[in-house]
Amino acid sequence: MKHQEIMSNIQTNQSTLNQFSENEIGDDHLYTGINTPMKADAFSISDEVKKKKISLLFAEIMDILGLDLTDDSLKGTPNRVAKMYVDEIFSGLNPANKPKIALFENKYQYNQMLIEKNITFYSNCEHHFVPIYGKVHIAYISSGKVIGLSKLNRIVQYFAQRPQVQERLTNQIGQDLISILETLDVAVIVDAKHLCVSSRGIKDESSSTITCFYSGVFNTSEKIIELQNFIKD
Repeated sequence: MKHQEIMSNIQTNQSTLNQFSENEIGDDHLYTGINTPMKADAFSISDEVKKKKISLLFAEIMDILGLDLTDDSLKGTPNRVAKMYVDEIFSGLNPANKPKIALFENKYQYNQMLIEKNITFYSNCEHHFVPIYGKVHIAYISSGKVIGLSKLNRIVQYFAQRPQVQERLTNQIGQDLISILETLDVAVIVDAKHLCVSSRGIKDESSSTITCFYSGVFNTSEKIIELQNFIKD
């Protein structure tokens, strides 16, 4: 697709969202569904080609900003940004990078909730492409299978490493755990700071955002209170 066509599509898509104009939406963190919005041909070109294209385009952005790309400190930046985007902070867009998960028999016959709390994550706001960071708390009750603890971290990182909205991130982790663990008894709590709030716009450095996913027995007030008591610092 040519550059002019891309810009035309962007301008058309920016005009309305759910019958709201871009100006009416402002900085509100709206999202359109649980699935990350992806083009049908998102993986028709290789990661190496993507990095070359991103490098060229980011160099153009830097040039428009007036930066001197011949400076020793800046001339490698477009390549570094392209590599970071594809191989690191947005690597979760590619299903090929989804962690392979093995389950094990619950030989200990442990039938209470298992909690892994304070899983650190870094993501990026899909509205401004600035960081979201914080902690994820996960709980589940085995239906006969258990998962290696480090795999919970890897699942969080996979969904975090893409442009995100916190509500979507929370639901994606929760729904994937239900599928992997073969149990409805799953809970996910995300406590995060958004640099689009703290470093720009309203510039509120003290606030954080909490989102929750409760399924199965975790939909009961008793289990929610029990879980919240466990994850208190």
